[in-house]
Amino acid sequence: MQADASFDTKSARILAIDDEPANLKLLGLMLRTAGYHDIELVQDPREALGSYLRERPDLILLDINMPHLDGFDVMAQVRGVGDMLAPPIVILTAQSGDDFLLRALNAGATDFLNKPFNRRELLARVNNILLAHLARRALLNQNGVLEQMVQQRTRELSRSRLDIVHSLGRAAEFRDNETGQHVMRMSHASALLARRVGWDRLRCELMLHASPMHDVGKIGIPDRILLKPGPLTPEERQVMQTHTSVGAAILAGGGSELMVMARDIAIAHHEKWDGSGYPHRLAGEAIPEAARIVAISDVFDALTSERPYKAAWSVEDAVAFMRSQSGSHFEPRLLDHFVALVPEIQGIRERFAEPPATEPAPFHTTHTLDWISA
Repeated sequence: MQADASFDTKSARILAIDDEPANLKLLGLMLRTAGYHDIELVQDPREALGSYLRERPDLILLDINMPHLDGFDVMAQVRGVGDMLAPPIVILTAQSGDDFLLRALNAGATDFLNKPFNRRELLARVNNILLAHLARRALLNQNGVLEQMVQQRTRELSRSRLDIVHSLGRAAEFRDNETGQHVMRMSHASALLARRVGWDRLRCELMLHASPMHDVGKIGIPDRILLKPGPLTPEERQVMQTHTSVGAAILAGGGSELMVMARDIAIAHHEKWDGSGYPHRLAGEAIPEAARIVAISDVFDALTSERPYKAAWSVEDAVAFMRSQSGSHFEPRLLDHFVALVPEIQGIRERFAEPPATEPAPFHTTHTLDWISA
């Protein structure tokens, strides 16, 4: 009773294929008087596939012995379509040998109905087979809905996680009297450079989301040092330089590719190509490539941005200075690629320009690589 209440078999679509007009007429009459109304009757088996593709029936009643194409040929055509949930096929036959039944089952038959038709048996089998088919379809649809819900929830969690990541990066910038636009410009420029030197789209996405956390360790630097308007003493500079190690410690514990890259950048973005940087005096390719990329983007944006303690440099002056540091501070190969990208980086700077002093910096929740060609 529960099945009958849940699935309306009478609204199912039935395709009957038989070369005998009398058999088709009888089938149609029996089904219609039982309440089935969506019935397609096909006498020429050569039209069966077209009717199947057009009607997409829930059940096929199929004769075996027909001219031009027999029932096995029709089953092969229908099963060859490759539908995820193919309709059940009930064979209409007067044959009953084991070899025939086995061949029909192997060809895709679901059940058999002996000729001449018994009305009660026909209707009982049709109803039961339709109930099973509709239940399978409902389960498949439910699984599809559940899968969509899981995917949507996963996307929501991913967006929430990235919002937290970006907010963490912005928190460090605000402590350092930055607007937060710096991390947007720097991260997009870093992703653009990564793409230029051959990183795939996934790694560029990771760069986009990991690089904003490069200075997160500044959260652990005392205000008297971080916000000091004048030059730092040697002791204060040593404390300031610990922001790389503090940042790596803050980002420790996560094993995702995003967090691994973020830690690499945080700990090594002040290392220099010639080994004179900090905290570990790494040199050359011992410095993670992600950190080498961020070092270039970070310095360029810092030079070309106005700060309370300095005026903004022109792009030309910034590029000239950075070229003078090629091979010492910066990897020459990466710097050459970066300079070639300066026109595009200018577009990034315009997109994430500093707001007027009286306005807060906008919080960009859309942080994607849509502007990078795949």
